Amino acid sequence: QLVESGGGLVQAGGSLRLSCTVVGITKRYHRVAWFRQAPGKEREGVSSLTTSDGRTNYADSVKGRFTISRDAAKNTAYLEINSLTPEDTAFYYCAADYFLEGRGLWYSPNSYDYWGQGTQVTVSA
Repeated sequence: QLVESGGGLVQAGGSLRLSCTVVGITKRYHRVAWFRQAPGKEREGVSSLTTSDGRTNYADSVKGRFTISRDAAKNTAYLEINSLTPEDTAFYYCAADYFLEGRGLWYSPNSYDYWGQGTQVTVSA
């Protein structure tokens, strides 16, 4: 399973680091991603990282503010989020592609077969 942590309440302009730790799975994933979902909105792909070549992708709304990374030794992926705005308020989910082998668009939820339970990020004005 994937276990997220690091969410919380932060003031606008602040920063958080979200973590996504793999528990109980020994196979290496092909790609890891972060999604978010705000109330009344669809789940949105925020960022992804492909393990084979380190390629990263970001949604336009977060480019320059969010950074995805991975520590293979700790089996943990991270999302560093800076310059937060109230529009970043959402439930943030970690997702991994274990058996889909990188097929599909990075920002599509259908491109991932394992999901974490999510962590809430709330940004106050």
